[in-house]
Amino acid sequence: MIFVTVGSRNYPFSRLFKKLDALYEDGTLSEPMFAQIGTSIYKPKNYKYKEFISPDEFSEKIKMTDIVVTHGASGSIMKALNAGKKVIAVTRLEKYGEHINDHQIQNNEAFSSNKYVLMADLELDDLGECFKKIYNGTDGLVPWENKDPLAIVKIIDKFIQENW
Repeated sequence: MIFVTVGSRNYPFSRLFKKLDALYEDGTLSEPMFAQIGTSIYKPKNYKYKEFISPDEFSEKIKMTDIVVTHGASGSIMKALNAGKKVIAVTRLEKYGEHINDHQIQNNEAFSSNKYVLMADLELDDLGECFKKIYNGTDGLVPWENKDPLAIVKIIDKFIQENW
């Protein structure tokens, strides 16, 4: 199963859900999916969804799934990684009204550069390829080991210092 989560902030991410529907329609995706779509206006046609879910339901969905698709929120990414799931990170962009700024680019790039997640390109054009890499076992991801409670802060800080 695939679990998609975009958080509870008051910003839609309809272009992600349209893209996921297109991936079902072109045959890239066929396995069951559940999406937490937040305030997105677009309603998925090819998979189950709810606008919002409780923290307990979120934890249950993480347990049940193989792949988590999440926006660039560190908390959502970390919950999926701590559960040992494959993660595809998608980035909300300010220019589409999906967030107040583009800070998710830095979060996703930091996780991706360390090979903890696959990061879809900013326009989501390669989202299908991200799924194919996971299905084919060519994703190159390394398991996350949370030995240091501040590890993620250090990773993101290091990435920002080296790249921005």
